[in-house]
Amino acid sequence: MSDTEVKVGDTAVVTVSDVNLTHEDKSAETTPAQNGNIVTPPETDGISCKLAPAENYTSIDKDQAVKIRFSSDPSTLAGSPAISMIEYVTRYCNRYENRKALCVERESKWISWTYKEYLQDVKTVAKGFIKLGLEPYNGVGILGFNSPEWAFSDLGAIFAGGLATGIYTTNNPEACQYVCSDASCNIVVVENDVQLQKILQVWDQLPKLKAVVQYMGELTDKRPNVYSWNELMEMGRNETEEVLQERMNNQAPNKCCTLIYTSGTTGNPKGVMLSHDNVIMAAESVAVFMRGGGVDVDDQIEKRVVSYLPLSHIAAQITDLILPIRGGVIVTFARPDALKGSLVETLKIARPTLFVGVPRVYEKMEEKLKGVGANITGMKKKLSVWAKGVALHGNRNKEQGKSVPFGWTVANILLAKAHKGLGLDATKMLFTAAAPISKQTCEYFQSLNLPLNEVYGMSESGGMLCMCTPNIARITSIGQVGTINEAKVANPDEDGSGELCFRGRNIFMGYLNNAEKTNESIDEEGWIHTGDVGKADDDGYYYITGRIKELIITAGGENIAPVPIEDNIKEQLPLIATAMVIGDKKKFLSVLLTLQVEVDINTGLSTDKLLPIAVNYLKSLGIDATKAQEIAPNVPEALQKAIEEGINKANKKAVSNAARVQKFKLLPLEFTVTGGELGPTQKLRRPHVMKMYKESIDEFYA
Repeated sequence: MSDTEVKVGDTAVVTVSDVNLTHEDKSAETTPAQNGNIVTPPETDGISCKLAPAENYTSIDKDQAVKIRFSSDPSTLAGSPAISMIEYVTRYCNRYENRKALCVERESKWISWTYKEYLQDVKTVAKGFIKLGLEPYNGVGILGFNSPEWAFSDLGAIFAGGLATGIYTTNNPEACQYVCSDASCNIVVVENDVQLQKILQVWDQLPKLKAVVQYMGELTDKRPNVYSWNELMEMGRNETEEVLQERMNNQAPNKCCTLIYTSGTTGNPKGVMLSHDNVIMAAESVAVFMRGGGVDVDDQIEKRVVSYLPLSHIAAQITDLILPIRGGVIVTFARPDALKGSLVETLKIARPTLFVGVPRVYEKMEEKLKGVGANITGMKKKLSVWAKGVALHGNRNKEQGKSVPFGWTVANILLAKAHKGLGLDATKMLFTAAAPISKQTCEYFQSLNLPLNEVYGMSESGGMLCMCTPNIARITSIGQVGTINEAKVANPDEDGSGELCFRGRNIFMGYLNNAEKTNESIDEEGWIHTGDVGKADDDGYYYITGRIKELIITAGGENIAPVPIEDNIKEQLPLIATAMVIGDKKKFLSVLLTLQVEVDINTGLSTDKLLPIAVNYLKSLGIDATKAQEIAPNVPEALQKAIEEGINKANKKAVSNAARVQKFKLLPLEFTVTGGELGPTQKLRRPHVMKMYKESIDEFYA
């Protein structure tokens, strides 16, 4: 892969890959016209995918086409012809037709689909949707946990000319109604009766909704226009291919195929319109990075992933739907309670070769392993400490291009048991995405020789913008810019930090029906403003230093990024699960702290039982406690002193006096998705937490 660096604006790095999306069709390639909207890419599998006429690079209309920002060099990925998702999925499903594609456990039995069967079911579902009245560019809402049916519904909606629209399972009926109305959903696919009831409650407010399909469990609430999954499939099988072929032929790479709704933590969620080309370019850019990191999507080696992160989010769609099809990867679907504790059991069965997690997942693994390690003594303890030290040293050396230390092979043999216990013994690459991850957690996984590679992106970019892989990784860095993107740091300060901005073929079309927010996000030159503050080093590695919307502006007018402060506090206090710094428009900073407690696997809510890591920490202070209520909110004197000392140590790393934390509140419960403090992708919902704990926060500043 060759890269070129080009100055654009304040600072910009343009990386261009030599890998061509349509390498197998080079003889049929055409050079994109400069206006980017009159290219006819090669027609494959009998599917037409001409670009639709377009006048602008953005749009807020669901049926309007946009111009594509082609590179002037057609030999690069950024300059390759645009194709539709229909052609893309069809091409690779046909290529890998005899490979196993999907696996899921149902009633204690594992069932699977080949890629040939996968494509057949996508088309059957598409025909069923058309029969139920799906109109072009209207939504198909999907409300449920990851499953083969979720994948069939998503791709089936696109094949049928509709807009695949994921809905978070944590949404209440009113939030579901907003998304379904905004997306003009003709059909909603629900997982079970719990999700069905949400839609039934608001159906009278959805005039465009024609049918609801339930894909799991017995359909007990049978009524007109409510169907079981088997009924949908039967409808599809009875429809002719002609009606579907017409819908497929009417697709265009530069028109919308998918809607990704933001979490809506600060207002109504926004519908991110992604075109066929946006999604394909985002996936192909990841594939290029992976190839450079030692995992080639085109090789014949079996590759496996586990699907458990919400498919309503674009990151999971890329890693669980699009990239697996591109590389003939086996996708194993986890159980719905994966994030409540069952994920590791699925990992042990599936043994993924690639794994993507959010920071919260890795933190939970870290807590569990540290709890186990706390009970190891004697020679085993000494060997464990030695092996982790060698692994950490070795991974630091590898980042710097140095050789691994003496004992590397023996250390890895000793660490293999931990890898197997996590179900990650076959994993070639581990990625962390969706939220900032602490240096402490990254170093812990380096000490296990399971280095985490950060991925940075957003819904509006179809996922990845920057990425680390084993050969281009630096701890705390979000990596280098994707092969199809330009990047710049806008309005940098004296340290080189400014707002990160990107441009390229993966950048979204616009927010559905929302011109104001679209214009705020994408400027006239096509740069998307991420809202993240960051900088780049001399080697092209990018670092996030804060988030504009999360920046705390104190009463004294100083801008403070809370995440580094929170990470420093957690590093000093092992019994703390979450730290949330507060101080916007206040004279000083304070912090809410939550304890390391077990989460109920059935309800997803925090329990009163302290995790071993917290129990052992308390014992070191002379406190014999196993329940959260024993130490919070009435904090024992020894613990009070320890927390104050930990915060003081963290304050020594403060960039200024204004960035020092002065008060804290220890909460007995941990933040959870079910409790409302965390979003569907485990991100901290700061405005929501501020409302929930307003009384405690007011006490800080009384």
